[in-house]
Amino acid sequence: MAGPAVDRRGVPEGVRLSVFAPAKINLYLHVVGRRADGYHLLDSLVAFADIGDRVSVVPADSLSLAVAGPEAGAITGLGEDNLVMRAARLFASQAAEKLPGTTPFGGALYLDKHLPAASGIGGGSSDAAAALRALDRLWHRPLSSRALAALALELGADTPACLAARPVWIGGIGERIEPVVGLPPAGIVLANPRRALPTAGVFAARRGAFASGGRFDPMSPDAAGLARALMARRNDLTEAALTLLPDIARVLECLARLPGALIARMSGSGATCFALFGDRATALAAGALLARAEPSWWSAAGALMNAAPPVGEGCAQPGGL
Repeated sequence: MAGPAVDRRGVPEGVRLSVFAPAKINLYLHVVGRRADGYHLLDSLVAFADIGDRVSVVPADSLSLAVAGPEAGAITGLGEDNLVMRAARLFASQAAEKLPGTTPFGGALYLDKHLPAASGIGGGSSDAAAALRALDRLWHRPLSSRALAALALELGADTPACLAARPVWIGGIGERIEPVVGLPPAGIVLANPRRALPTAGVFAARRGAFASGGRFDPMSPDAAGLARALMARRNDLTEAALTLLPDIARVLECLARLPGALIARMSGSGATCFALFGDRATALAAGALLARAEPSWWSAAGALMNAAPPVGEGCAQPGGL
């Protein structure tokens, strides 16, 4: 019996490719220097949570993007400045250069948006990275892994780590990533006071000397040990973020008081903060308490991930997500 019809790149017709775009969490973040061009040099332990957006794509003759989901209102436009569309257009351009004479690279992209914008958890970068992974599969992997990573860096310093979408050590401006072995299971609660905090402004407000690196080995086998290791480290952008948005102090205080919280800290340049827990169930219970206590905040609960989410297949649904 003949199998399903496939398009010119080997993807079955009518199949939607879908990639989870997880929240990026800086478990610690040290600013260790600054380059001559103004970019700051970082040392960070980055993990990803099972909380995030989802990017899907179906075969199409041209590139397009539709956005839905509870945080879709934060997406101000779908033009050249949209990071998912920038990723798609840049990928298509580089693929066409590598494979001249092929049919134009197209795809109808759908973004199911759940993470708040400009919040220190890499929402836009993770969405762009998920789009790259989905289009890479849709277009039958036209670029090498190294070329795809270089493309990710062109989109932003956070995007290479988001392309990996697994626990990594970060160096340089974000382009140097090394896998983390043995990150322990841990629950997590995220909270944001519904205030955007532009990354560039936070870095500009940072004062003081540069830090040393904070990497540690071996990795603790449990969340409590991980939290103890993190307490000896910090987020070097917290003080600057607090000067711009004092509300972060209350978010950190509320997270630290949740039952079972092991450590509370700001992620990235803020304003999203997180608390770690011994397991997912404890985090879910704590997250429910926080949501009832602070209904005006964005909050979510889940667990840290130890592997990149797969590219999934499903039936295409006419009309969007």
